[in-house]
Amino acid sequence: MYLLAVIGNGLVMAVVAWDKSLHEPMYLFLAMLALNDVLLCSVTVPKTLLILWQGSSPSTFPACLTQMFFVHALFLSESAVLLAMAFDRYVAICSPLRHATLFTGSLIGKMGLALVARSVAVVTPGVLLILRLQFCQSNIIHHTYCENMGIAKVACNSIALNNIYGLTAALLTTGLDFVFIFLSYWLILRTVFQQPSREARTKAFGTCGAHICVILIFYTLAFFSFFTHRFGNRVPSHALILLANLYLLVPPTVNPIVYGVKTKEIRMRVLGLCSQPK
Repeated sequence: MYLLAVIGNGLVMAVVAWDKSLHEPMYLFLAMLALNDVLLCSVTVPKTLLILWQGSSPSTFPACLTQMFFVHALFLSESAVLLAMAFDRYVAICSPLRHATLFTGSLIGKMGLALVARSVAVVTPGVLLILRLQFCQSNIIHHTYCENMGIAKVACNSIALNNIYGLTAALLTTGLDFVFIFLSYWLILRTVFQQPSREARTKAFGTCGAHICVILIFYTLAFFSFFTHRFGNRVPSHALILLANLYLLVPPTVNPIVYGVKTKEIRMRVLGLCSQPK
């Protein structure tokens, strides 16, 4: 799955960078999503494979905090890119005359910087809250990678503040992202059903269908893992670890496959890129 994620997302980034005709908002957002997916996989999967192959693999505390920071920051940026893609589709379908003037290269660049800034601003306090904890009994994390609650649960002092901040930050970022994405696609579907042309409805469904599939996979796995990790005391630890790995690995693996199949322009460019004579 890791190899598929790296190769698939690498192809998406390559065709968008290679073909200037794809330098449009939807494809630029796809390239941003692909880059985020490669980074998200690479932060966790190599370490996980090392543990599976060699057994427990020690990490220094700074290395563990660094991995934790990037895991949560990249997860938040993934959610932000999906929200940006939903807003792009909303404007393109519900207000097409404004799309070209609204989604300029400058705006897309600013959106990219904004999602990075949001990730850093939200995740940094979580890292600082980890630094205030004391680890006096065990420094063994029963997980394949370092994440907020996994580190906090091995601390000696109270982690109530960590739990409250983590829950609040998740609901105000990814939770609100999901609400706005749902609202965007509800408005899109309402507009699509009002179109008299069957061909226009089919084209809109084809474009949005891929996005909806990716969104459902991403948020279903993420929210299920998040809430069971905090409130599912009876859930076996191996099940929690499996879910925590799946929600970071399945979407990056599925995204390029879904977009490659559903997005005609990406599919044709990838086939053209792969069939070029050596």
